[in-house]
Amino acid sequence: AVASGQFFFLMIRRPPRSTLFPYTTLFRSLQGVETLHLRMPRHVENARKVVAFLDQAAEVDWVSYPDLPDHPDHARAKRLLPRGAGSVFSFGIRGGRAAGRVLIERLGLFSHLANVGDAKSLVIHPASTTHQQMDAAALEAAGVGEELVRLSVGLEDPEDLIDDLRQALKAAGRAALPRAAE
Repeated sequence: AVASGQFFFLMIRRPPRSTLFPYTTLFRSLQGVETLHLRMPRHVENARKVVAFLDQAAEVDWVSYPDLPDHPDHARAKRLLPRGAGSVFSFGIRGGRAAGRVLIERLGLFSHLANVGDAKSLVIHPASTTHQQMDAAALEAAGVGEELVRLSVGLEDPEDLIDDLRQALKAAGRAALPRAAE
């Protein structure tokens, strides 16, 4: 049997590789929950501003966010989520997989991660990352179009996020244009 002091020493000396230390995980989770009520209004406010920009951007085919009046669940979202539909949403970039890849490469403020709900803004383009092994037909069958981009909007200044998206969308739009015959 290992005494509790020896166990603690072993945990510090050789922490488990495949799991997080449960007390650290619990502490960090509780820390996040304690400030959630302060962060969520800013997340939602920022997301709404970014959505409004993307909804008007020429390089964007569609935006899926329940706060938008044309979203199929808009009425339900207003009833169930009166303070806003959160800060995670998706949009379709014109130009598909190639444009999505360029968008991800050109974004500077958004972290390229599959996580959601962070204090910092995150972006993922499944067709060029998590689902890159799938062809267009398999993506479509899975409900993940080549154009799909998911954003999780954080607490940064929304104008900075919009400026970052604007320049990345322009670069992606140029990349999606058909090349002139040489």
